[in-house]
Amino acid sequence: MSGRFDGERVVVVGAGVAGVAAGMLLADEGAEVRITEARPATEIAEAARLRERGITLLAGGHDPSHLDDATLVVTGPGVPPSAEVLAWVRARGLPLWGELELGARVADAPYLAVTGTNGKTTTTAMLTACLRAGGLDAVACGNIGHAFPAAAVAGHEALVVEASSFQLALQSSFHPVVSVLLNLAPDHLDWHGGFEAYARAKAAIFRLQGPGDTHVGNRDDPAAAAVSATARCERVWFREGDPPQGEVGYLDDRLTARLTPDVVDLGPVDRGRAGSSEDAAAAAAAALAFGVDPGAVRRGLEGFEPARHRGETVAEIDGVRFVDNSKATNVHAALAALAGVHDAVLIAGGRAKGVDLSPLADRADRLRAVMALGEAAPDLVAVFDGLVPTHAVDTIERAVLEAFALARPGGTVVLAPGCASWDQFTGYAERGERFAAAARAVGEVRAHG
Repeated sequence: MSGRFDGERVVVVGAGVAGVAAGMLLADEGAEVRITEARPATEIAEAARLRERGITLLAGGHDPSHLDDATLVVTGPGVPPSAEVLAWVRARGLPLWGELELGARVADAPYLAVTGTNGKTTTTAMLTACLRAGGLDAVACGNIGHAFPAAAVAGHEALVVEASSFQLALQSSFHPVVSVLLNLAPDHLDWHGGFEAYARAKAAIFRLQGPGDTHVGNRDDPAAAAVSATARCERVWFREGDPPQGEVGYLDDRLTARLTPDVVDLGPVDRGRAGSSEDAAAAAAAALAFGVDPGAVRRGLEGFEPARHRGETVAEIDGVRFVDNSKATNVHAALAALAGVHDAVLIAGGRAKGVDLSPLADRADRLRAVMALGEAAPDLVAVFDGLVPTHAVDTIERAVLEAFALARPGGTVVLAPGCASWDQFTGYAERGERFAAAARAVGEVRAHG
C-alpha cells in the first residue's frame, strides 16, 4: 500500500513526544525517517520502539551530516528557532515543517485551534469538553501534550489543537474551521525577535481562513483584538462583561451568548476559579461557532475540571480556598488568575526574568495581603508598597502558613506567581505540588488541633 510520504527522506529534529509521534507517522506513510537528538540514546524512552519501526535514531548531539540526502525536515515544538541544527537546515534550503504543518497535511477530520499568550490549555480542554458533550468524538491535541499529527490520523470526528507561537511560525497549510486568539502580551520575545514578530506568528492561526470559517477574538484585550480584526472570515467576539449582539459574555455570573436574535443562557461560571471566566467564554463562543448545541456547551462547561496547576482548588480550610495557579509564570497570567477573586491573599514571586511586575498593582483592590517569594520578593514589596500589606518569605511553606493566618472565611489564598520557578524549584509543577502539600498540612493541623 502506498503512503503519503513515499520516497521522502525525512529528518525529524528532537525525540520528544512530538518528534517521536511525527517519526512514527512518517514511517507509517512510507518515508525513510531518521531522528536527530541532542540527548544520549540511554535517555530516550522510545529508542527501542523507534528502531523496531525502522527509524534511525541519531542521538548524542546534532551534526550537519544528519541532514545528508534529506528531502524534508520536521522539527519538534521544543526546538528554538535559533538552534544551530535549524540554521543548517535553512543553509541547505531544505523544507522545514513544524508539528502543525505535518498534522495539517494528513488531517481528514475538521479541526479547531486555540492560541494566545495565556489560557491555551484550559480553553482547549474546555472546548473539547463542549464538543464531547455534544456527542462528538473529539480530542485535544497539539501543545497540550498529545501530538496533532498522531491525532489527525486516528479517526476522530473533530480535533481541538492547542497551537503555540513557535508551531504557528513553522506552517503554511494549517487551516482550522474555527480559530481562537485568547489574548496577546509580550512573551517569548527572545525566540521571535520582538513583539511584532510574535503577534504575526499568532495571527497565522487564521491566515488561511475564509468564507465558511470563524475566528473567535477577545474584545477586552486591545492588542489581541487588533490582530483578530484582520481575520478574513466571520468573527465572533467574547468579553468579560455584558455581551452586545454577536458576542459571548457575562450577565452577572451567567455566561450568555447573543450570536442569534435570542439571548442564550449558558449557565453559571465560577468566576472565582482562577482564569476560568475568559477561557469559558472563549470556549463557548468557539463551540457555538462550530455548531454545538447550547445545551451541550452548558453541560461541557459544568462538568469541566481545570488541569493541574491552572486554577485548581487544592484545599479548603475553615472556609478559605487554596487555589493553585502555579502555571501563571508571567504577569499577564497572574492578572488573569486574580480577575475573579476578592479578599484574597496572593502568593507571588520567583524569577522575574527582568519583566516589570508593576502591573500587578492593578489587582491590589482584590487583595488582603501579598506573600512575596524568591528572587522577585524585593520587587513585589516595592510594587505593593502603600497598597496592601506585603511580606517577604523564604519558602512556599512559610508563605502558605502566613497567608492562611491573614485570610478570612470566604476568601482565597491564590498561588499566582507571575514569575518563573527556577530560583527555588525544578519547574512550575513542583512549585504547585509544594503549595498544595503545604495547604493540606495546614488542614491536617486544624483537623487535629
